[in-house]
Amino acid sequence: MRASASYIDGQWLEPDAGTTFEVRNPADTTDLVATCRQADADDADRAVAAAAAVTDDWAGMSGADRGAILRRTSQELGARKDELTDLLSREEGKTLAEAEGEVQRAVDIFAYYAEKALDVGGTVKSAGGPDATLSTRREPLGVAGLITPWNYPIAIPAWKIAPALAAGNTVVFKPALQAPLVGGAIVECLDDAGVPDGVVNYVLGSGSEVGDAIVTHEDVDAISFTGSAAVGTQVYEAATADQKRAQCEMGGKNPTIVTDSADIETAVDIVGSGAFGVTGQACTACSRAIVTTDQYDEFLDGIVEYAEGLRIGDGRAGADMGPHVSESELEGTLRYVDVGRTEGATLATGGGVPDDEAHADGHFVEPTVFADVDPGMRIAQEEVFGPVLSVIEVDDFDEAIAVANDVEYGLSASVLTNDLDQAHRFVDEIEAGVAKVNEKTTGLALHVPFGGYKRSSTDTYREQGDAALDFYTSTKTVYLNY
Repeated sequence: MRASASYIDGQWLEPDAGTTFEVRNPADTTDLVATCRQADADDADRAVAAAAAVTDDWAGMSGADRGAILRRTSQELGARKDELTDLLSREEGKTLAEAEGEVQRAVDIFAYYAEKALDVGGTVKSAGGPDATLSTRREPLGVAGLITPWNYPIAIPAWKIAPALAAGNTVVFKPALQAPLVGGAIVECLDDAGVPDGVVNYVLGSGSEVGDAIVTHEDVDAISFTGSAAVGTQVYEAATADQKRAQCEMGGKNPTIVTDSADIETAVDIVGSGAFGVTGQACTACSRAIVTTDQYDEFLDGIVEYAEGLRIGDGRAGADMGPHVSESELEGTLRYVDVGRTEGATLATGGGVPDDEAHADGHFVEPTVFADVDPGMRIAQEEVFGPVLSVIEVDDFDEAIAVANDVEYGLSASVLTNDLDQAHRFVDEIEAGVAKVNEKTTGLALHVPFGGYKRSSTDTYREQGDAALDFYTSTKTVYLNY
């Protein structure tokens, strides 16, 4: 597989040169997916130099021609959909259904920005006098450094790479090392689609070395990062120290409010899917169910039954919920289970590691529900990034909104209600970048902006849709007198 080595200036590096690292199946760690060549800071410097050398050529290409390359990339990804679905599940742990949906998202994103490449233009305004025009034009920034996480290893790279290229920027892309290969397949498809040498560069290295080299490089003009709040804050400070344009999308502590008017069966399905889908390893996952007193007991019984009914196992073998991506992620979730117990929450179900032979070689944890959770507890305040749901009882809708907002994060939030007044109040009052009514906190449309408030985001620019093109371009205002 070409993606097991970095791609710089149109060339794939030799996979057996230098330091290597292994990618293993988190559902069965005896399964070696690939041995990859690990890049270093020198490789990052060469990648940036290659990207910087062709910025004018790529920016000077017509939007139609750039779009044609993105369209062919979408077609290449689509032709490899089954292969990439299996690879994503094998290296990251998602179920096949989850992996297939994510691969299709990447296909669709490249198709979308293939057309949007034609729209990167400007506006015409009324001039202040006769014999004059007044207009704006959008121009690419230059070199975009893109740093992506392991939890959506093809969708997130797609929604950074595609708009950056559509807008006329060149790219240096660093994926997370836990699951890099399916993101690298995007670069393979771009290569096969005829992207010119140097326009896209893929560097397989650590965040501390390669990531830092990209973020601080003087020839990088923009940084787009997705990951934890702690790392994102460091990235933003380093990137903006020399006035790079930067956007960082980070963590979440996402609530779903279950009101008195909500149908409990529907609420259980929506919260369960949002909490335990993709093993809770999503920045938009539902980690707090905030339930009014009249609904609390019935909802708790239902969500416990939902969690206990999920089949845990290899996502490629029909499981409902796969493993954590790594042992360290599993250990992090188990630490929060211990924290919840210590704080006095009631462990209603789960919280353990399956101890049978079928799960012995994977990073599995049971879907976990805590009851009697106080809003101030750590499990109700801190991002767990695993299948752990805190169920919080509140007296009424007003208290539910207050509890939902009383965290450092503000990424995604939802309310389940049949009361139109509550629905509108929720949209008005919730402190989150994504507000959903009668829908789970996870799941995003590709053509609308995405981003968070508070510690979930730097709140500078949004991703996806036209908002992504705003980030990757600068506006020039043109006064023309004749």
